[in-house]
Amino acid sequence: MNALKAWLEPLAALEKSVGDVEALIDMTDDEEGEAADEARRELASLSHRLEELEFRKMLSGPDDDKNAILAIHPGAGGTDSQDWAQMLLRMYLAWAAKRGFEAELMDAQPGDGAGIKSATVLVRGQYAYGYLRAEAGVHRLVRLSPFDAAHRRHTSFASVAAYPEVEEAGDVEISDADVRVDFFRASGPGGQHVNKSSTAVRITHIPTGIVVSCQNERSQFRNRENAMKVLRARLYAIREEERRKEQEAAAPEKKDIAWGSQIRSYVLHPYQLVKDVRTGLETSNVTAVLDGRLDEFIEAYLKAS
Repeated sequence: MNALKAWLEPLAALEKSVGDVEALIDMTDDEEGEAADEARRELASLSHRLEELEFRKMLSGPDDDKNAILAIHPGAGGTDSQDWAQMLLRMYLAWAAKRGFEAELMDAQPGDGAGIKSATVLVRGQYAYGYLRAEAGVHRLVRLSPFDAAHRRHTSFASVAAYPEVEEAGDVEISDADVRVDFFRASGPGGQHVNKSSTAVRITHIPTGIVVSCQNERSQFRNRENAMKVLRARLYAIREEERRKEQEAAAPEKKDIAWGSQIRSYVLHPYQLVKDVRTGLETSNVTAVLDGRLDEFIEAYLKAS
């Protein structure tokens, strides 16, 4: 019902606004004056609202309306790549806040000296996965390294994976016999409780070899619950990827961008530029993008795919 209301209520409001603008135009004697200016403003607003609804039609995949689980991992490159992974984590948290989504940091492994070795975030909001699936792939950063004593230019890579949050029953079923659960002490900041309690959880899915760990919650139960949530999402993604490959085999002319391929470059030196490799969209306002202004890149990808 909520999904239907999300479409019907904006459409009803749009239809009412069209009637109001028509009445306003009928009251306008000529193309100049206050009434004509108001009619033009209302028409522009209607056009923008209509474009938003048309864009939402692109988010019609079976999982697009679900919450998203975002996983970030640095590539080779040591501290620079780990720092870049943390910059990406900050970027996505800022993007979620701008959209009014709720972002929960499920797990974060601190890096060696700076940055992170990995991070997992649950983003709750309507169409969160529909938007964030556009961000899956490898992100490349070029900058003068703050960790290089000679201050030389470095290229760093980090990967982003997006999974839909799936329900425990129906979507993916996991047998207790297929998982091994280990408990250990969490690393990083957290004080006495973190140092003395084995609250961190590592779950290994034996048939696939997938390993998931969570340590951000103080409760062992909550960490286990979060780890199982991530495991279900990853198994679901594997199943859907297998289905996609079967469909591609039947229709080879239809090809999606491969998982793990480089999707975007962020250049901070010798010039400033963010360029999406898939769509060709670019901007020189790198600071705004790293502060979470991602919608134009996401929309360009969804319109092109």
